[in-house]
Amino acid sequence: MLIKTPRFIRKFVKTTHFWQDNALVLREFKHFKKIAILALVFTLLTAIFEGFGVGFLLTFLQSLTEPNAEPIKTGIEWFDIMILGVNTSSTERVYRISALILIVTLLRAIFTYLSRFYSGLSQGNLVYQIRWRVFEQLQAVRLSYFSKTRSGELVNTITTETEQLTRAVETFSLILVKSLTLLVYFISMFLLSWQLTLISLLSFSLLSAGISNLVKRVREVSFERSKANGAYTTTVVEFINGIRTIQSFAALDFEHQRFDKVNQNVLKAYVKGAKFKALIEPITESLSTGILVIILVICTSILIPSGKMQIASLLTFLFVLFRILPIVRQLNGARGTLSNFVGSIENIKSLLNSTDKPYQSNGYRQFLGLQQQIEFKNVDFSYEPEELILSHINLTIQRNQVVALVGASGAGKTTLADLVPRLHDPTQGLVLIDGVDLQEFEINSVRRKMAIVSQDTFIFNASVRDNIAYGLKNVSDQVVIEAAQQAHALEFIQKLPEGLETKLGDRGVRLSGGQRQRIAIARALLRNPEILILDEATSALDSVTEKLIQDSLEKLAHGRTVIIIAHRLSTISKADQVVVLEKGKILEKGTYKELLLQEGKLWNYHQLQYKLE
Repeated sequence: MLIKTPRFIRKFVKTTHFWQDNALVLREFKHFKKIAILALVFTLLTAIFEGFGVGFLLTFLQSLTEPNAEPIKTGIEWFDIMILGVNTSSTERVYRISALILIVTLLRAIFTYLSRFYSGLSQGNLVYQIRWRVFEQLQAVRLSYFSKTRSGELVNTITTETEQLTRAVETFSLILVKSLTLLVYFISMFLLSWQLTLISLLSFSLLSAGISNLVKRVREVSFERSKANGAYTTTVVEFINGIRTIQSFAALDFEHQRFDKVNQNVLKAYVKGAKFKALIEPITESLSTGILVIILVICTSILIPSGKMQIASLLTFLFVLFRILPIVRQLNGARGTLSNFVGSIENIKSLLNSTDKPYQSNGYRQFLGLQQQIEFKNVDFSYEPEELILSHINLTIQRNQVVALVGASGAGKTTLADLVPRLHDPTQGLVLIDGVDLQEFEINSVRRKMAIVSQDTFIFNASVRDNIAYGLKNVSDQVVIEAAQQAHALEFIQKLPEGLETKLGDRGVRLSGGQRQRIAIARALLRNPEILILDEATSALDSVTEKLIQDSLEKLAHGRTVIIIAHRLSTISKADQVVVLEKGKILEKGTYKELLLQEGKLWNYHQLQYKLE
């Protein structure tokens, strides 16, 4: 008779949707195939030696309970005679079997250790690879993806959800080990008594079917919990990043209520899942005990009296059954635990999905430097198809020319400048460098020749030195100091507790807005860029510091191609070309004096600004 794998064991191996999403997991095993194979081999050996232990136990019990009975044989003559000692006395056989049981137990313990060790290595390597894939995914997508995705949800996926994946893989590893052990036990039981084994299989299959309904409910709740965790992380991140605004607007009570709401949602989702998960183990334990009682009644009233089963076989069968019950209980609990992670796995899978995200394409040419000009030809840009941010832009920026972009907020100035380092790509039209489509260049070779100073300066939670020399290697302190001095930042840096080595805190909270801006300018100066983009670079400075910085920027601009975005017209009066934008279109372009003489839009801005001053 062929032994068919029980339905509930097959369910354990499939692990309720976790295995169905194997593309997320399996393709990463190629990076550590040997470790994964060793984990599987040692797991299999552990299960096999568990089976050997059961066989030797049966022989041991028979030698004790029925010493005059025909010794149990394997059919392998040399093994039966030399190892089991079938031709020796019952006492001798007991000694030999006792030694074999100890040896098998020791080997099983060694294989169990090796199985767990290599399984742990596999888990660690898998999560390491998943984290790398997540990070590479975030590096590959365009800037527009981050503008449409809440940072808190991304942080939750990268941290909490990947940690959940670690636990999920650990749980799956447990299920695999226990399932193999369970399979060996059922084969042993079948050889001992096929009748009792069929009863056990039928009973446990019915139990598994009932537990599956609870597992399904736990799985459904896992999606709610992941969603609640994402909202919770988002709220906390926004609170930390926006604490200055929150305190300034006396909104602590409002934030308290907002936090309490998302925290309550996390609690509700957790309680809901715990309610169903907590039912699994007691139900399994109670019904398993009932199955054991039924088997005992059948043995003592039918099988033993009829001679269809010996006492030694019954004791061995009961021993195996007692070993099976906690395994079944563990497996059912593990199934519930694994279903708890489905929501987390779906979040990671969604983040890694490559079909629904805008990716940054990369060219093959190396950019060696600007030789002639940057040209915008019939350029349109939009985040959404129905709403153009830039429309029909035609503009030429000659090498070593200073070009100023002027216009009201929302006119498209920053978006236009962002097309040069390819933070965005045109929806229509081309951006050309020396007549070559910008998208044909290897993107980092272009960006290494540029520096951007924006009004939204980002300061890393690192030292002053590391912030100024960000992205550069082997930079001496002297060079950093010179850049800081040119940016008029050295004076306040020297007053910091540890000078250049002072940690600036999250987003540079230890610095004022003007100080952060000067750090950013020093960062740009240190790169010695060929193309410089200044987006309201002096907006956070007082008038005295602005004048000093302006002098430094004018020196920096010499021999470089510069794009300036400024609301203060005094900072662009010496530009080689002024471009006036309105609603994404170019209205005027020429020198500052030429445009004033036309008495158009720039003249209006000039009149309004100088009247206000």
